[in-house]
Amino acid sequence: MFESMLAALVAHDIRFVLIGGVAATIHGSARFTNDIDLCYDTAPDNVDRLIALLTEWQAYLRGIEPGLPFVLDRRTFRTTPVLTLTSTMGAIDLLDQVPGVGTYREALTGSEAVRIGTTEFRALTLDALIASKRAVRRKKDVEHLIELEAIRALRELG
Repeated sequence: MFESMLAALVAHDIRFVLIGGVAATIHGSARFTNDIDLCYDTAPDNVDRLIALLTEWQAYLRGIEPGLPFVLDRRTFRTTPVLTLTSTMGAIDLLDQVPGVGTYREALTGSEAVRIGTTEFRALTLDALIASKRAVRRKKDVEHLIELEAIRALRELG
């Protein structure tokens, strides 16, 4: 599921950095996640391509009763720093900045090129991911930190 979402984002020339649970999995985390988290470039051309793709995917606010009015447009992106959506492709969370890391540009600096199948994209480095989890401080993030810091320690040993 995530591979096809990432492939579509790349095919539509959407500028993003993969963050969150799927990024952690790329670094070796064993935790399961049921959504994909992205920090996106807020430039109008990028937002327009993102809106077009999300419209194609019939994206809708997650946790909201179906059928209620929802407009996915530039204003929605400008006024909503975190969008949690469900779609025909799966659940997706879109952030205009990453806690502990910063805006898309800063997330890009704290990212590395990764590949899943034939799709190449940017994902937060392990250090940036740890910084983000530390900044959020939700219970699940604090618990995840233990594993991510252990992965980092193993890498430093090896």
